[in-house]
Amino acid sequence: MRIRQLVMLGVFIVLTAGALAATTGAEETPARKLNVLFIAVDDLKPELGCYGASHIKSPHIDALASEGLLFERAYCQQAVCSPSRTSLLLGRRPDTTRVYDLQTHFRKTLPDVVTLPQHFKNHGYETRGLGKIYHGGLDDPRSWSAPHWAPGGSGYGKPETLAALAEETARLRREQGPATEVLERDPESGIALRVTAPKWRARGPAWEDPDVADDDLPDGKTTNEAVRLLKELKDRPFFLAVGYFKPHLPFVAPKRYFDLYPPEQIALAPNPDPPRNCPPIALTNWGELRAYKDIPAEGPLSDEMARDLIRAYYASVSYIDAQVGRLMATLEECGLKDNTVVILWGDHGWHLGDHGLWCKHTNFESAARVPLILRVPGQKHPGARTQALVEFVDIYPTLCELCGLPSPEGLEGTSMAPLWDDPARPWKTAAFSQYPRGSVMGYSMRTARFRYTEWRPRKGDQPVGVELYDHEADPQENVNLAEEPEFSAIRRRLSEQLEAGWQAAVPPTR
Repeated sequence: MRIRQLVMLGVFIVLTAGALAATTGAEETPARKLNVLFIAVDDLKPELGCYGASHIKSPHIDALASEGLLFERAYCQQAVCSPSRTSLLLGRRPDTTRVYDLQTHFRKTLPDVVTLPQHFKNHGYETRGLGKIYHGGLDDPRSWSAPHWAPGGSGYGKPETLAALAEETARLRREQGPATEVLERDPESGIALRVTAPKWRARGPAWEDPDVADDDLPDGKTTNEAVRLLKELKDRPFFLAVGYFKPHLPFVAPKRYFDLYPPEQIALAPNPDPPRNCPPIALTNWGELRAYKDIPAEGPLSDEMARDLIRAYYASVSYIDAQVGRLMATLEECGLKDNTVVILWGDHGWHLGDHGLWCKHTNFESAARVPLILRVPGQKHPGARTQALVEFVDIYPTLCELCGLPSPEGLEGTSMAPLWDDPARPWKTAAFSQYPRGSVMGYSMRTARFRYTEWRPRKGDQPVGVELYDHEADPQENVNLAEEPEFSAIRRRLSEQLEAGWQAAVPPTR
């Protein structure tokens, strides 16, 4: 019996047992729809206790994993916020959405597409979005039953930082005008379809440890609103999307979370050099981090600065873990645990000095691999883990199947629901990611053993760079084997598999 059938049967029994005990021959009461608590965490890499990182304090996410299904090998479609979130929320890949940057709304290319929350709304759910779900400034009003809610604020917590930022922001706005401009609007809804890249930004520190309460910062405020909504919506079917900004830069968390990580215990990346024989196009200058005022404009970071950043990233992760704990406690308090699907995902990975890189914006495993945990009522194997290769585009059809909704046409992923019955069953042969570099697109494919990447010019046939990493022998991707003669046959086979694409990698028929 498939997991969705087990889930719906369990919910039906809970809801109808009392009535059946009191009445004979009563008409059957239909099972209530399963709710969805959809937790998005910005820049969260799979470096958590439940993923084997014993140095990370993430007890609440670990507890969620102990009751759900943890995906060991889940991958985003593009390692940057808007393209990644768009692919997940539309169930379509970047070459279909045509969203490769932070300035383009998906409705420019796909004006009538039905998003994941919109699909649930169309099937009778109350859908709400809090915090960062779509990328900032590119929200989608059609997805929600009520206007999207955002906590506001800069993300910093120290009064002196806030004052300095306010002063600099006022000066830059006075001297240069608005930071961004709308280039194109939807004629019907008025939403921005294209905006300019920011012309300026006020520069704050890359990290900060204010001695404040959790809800003095934006993500704590988001949790407050989520708790309020869970209590308000508990008697209706809901799809509640809760988006956390941390551990995105700047790494800001209340000081007590920094205290969990003594500075002397912070280890630097064990592989600080680029992979041997790596094509230069695969690397970045991590401009996102360099935009902060205490980061050098060029060159590597000092070991002291690197340790500070890693510690601040870890503290931010633990801060978000505490917010997840509050959400889970509220589900329990409201009696919602047994009829709510919970999904937690990070929108892409993050480099913490490995390969000399910071931020995301690459096709390496550190950027493309993501944390993904789902807990389903009536789960057959609570606490299970799966090595199945899965992708963000798979989440849309999965949630549809688990909640008994039909999947719309045009989705480019595969429902993962069969993995709840058998986490070790044969699955996809590859997961696909991509990242653009100007006129070149890097197409990357992760198989059970290898990561293979071709950097292809938009106009032209031959790749300008090729990467091949053997994860059995080299899980950190330190040696590019693409030009090694003994791997020529493997390279040829993987190139053919990449060319065949995602349609050829789908799992076997159930």
